[in-house]
Amino acid sequence: MARVVLDPATNPDAVLGDFSTPNPLVTFKKEDVAFIYGTKWKQRYFTKRGDDYFVFPAQWDVQAKTWRRYYVEPGTDWWAEHYPADQMQRPTGPLCDGCHSVNYDIKTKRVTEWNVGCEKCHGAGSLHVQNPVASTIVNPAKLQGERADDVCLQCHTQGQPRTKPIDGVYYDWPVGYQPGDRLSDVWMLEEHHLGTETFTHWPDGHAHKNRMQGNDYVQSQMSLKGVRCYGCHDVHGTKYEADLRQPGNAVCLECHGPQRQPGPPGTIEQHTQHAVNSEGSKCIACHMPLIARTVGTVNVRSHTFKFISPSTTEQSGVPNPCTSCHKDRTPQWASKALKKWPGVSTWRVGG
Repeated sequence: MARVVLDPATNPDAVLGDFSTPNPLVTFKKEDVAFIYGTKWKQRYFTKRGDDYFVFPAQWDVQAKTWRRYYVEPGTDWWAEHYPADQMQRPTGPLCDGCHSVNYDIKTKRVTEWNVGCEKCHGAGSLHVQNPVASTIVNPAKLQGERADDVCLQCHTQGQPRTKPIDGVYYDWPVGYQPGDRLSDVWMLEEHHLGTETFTHWPDGHAHKNRMQGNDYVQSQMSLKGVRCYGCHDVHGTKYEADLRQPGNAVCLECHGPQRQPGPPGTIEQHTQHAVNSEGSKCIACHMPLIARTVGTVNVRSHTFKFISPSTTEQSGVPNPCTSCHKDRTPQWASKALKKWPGVSTWRVGG
């Protein structure tokens, strides 16, 4: 389960930012931090004022080990125009805490627990405690169709509540949703305008920023064919990257093998035209490129599973996996090379 919100008083080693070296971005002290958020890509720092938490205006880039400004500019996230410019007037309750806690109460501003606990995905558990049988708890794996994925999409999508504001407050998470509900009843995905690059989308519709795995996924063939998020991930935790059920290509090859209808036929080397154990023969290298921005120069993986052709880069600027790896080459070079690959349709490659 995701444990990204931590109390530095009880988890002092989790504070990754360099507070020992003066930096003009860092206008606060470690002692001012009530909560830290994130340990993998970025780390943000919360302070408490009254009943609310607020994010300090500097974040630690974990990969680059440097401080970066944290501020949501007008014209980016939809909610920014509804809040003052001052960071200390943008509380995390309506903007963050609904996804990073269990049962955030918009009236009392209290939570059952911080982070993603059992009830975030399985719904209210009191009846199950009294009578621990299957019928007294929500099991996402037993939900019909998209409602299973909705359990994940409640937080892994960029969108807006269908009702806003609620009692004068603008929330950036699906208030009222409970596992088993239809998420689309209370939440709508951020709109994409084909051919236009926006804060949230590339011109072809791919996610432009982090926390949009669901926006990508619902337009994928995987989703259309009924593959659910839990088919690849186990949110209870595994020893593999991204809580995958199996390591690397193994999770893909469960369904995409030469003897199965989805294919691809032949060996990995025949399909990728790269050495079998190279980066170029990893399924995610071509089908889940790192194009969704999270902090600084760090990107996270696309979840449409589409191959973005070099010609798409030429037409609309969307990064393609070929020249993202072969940085000294051009999209034109990549298109020409792909046309020589066996089994590759020149109509799909384009260019």
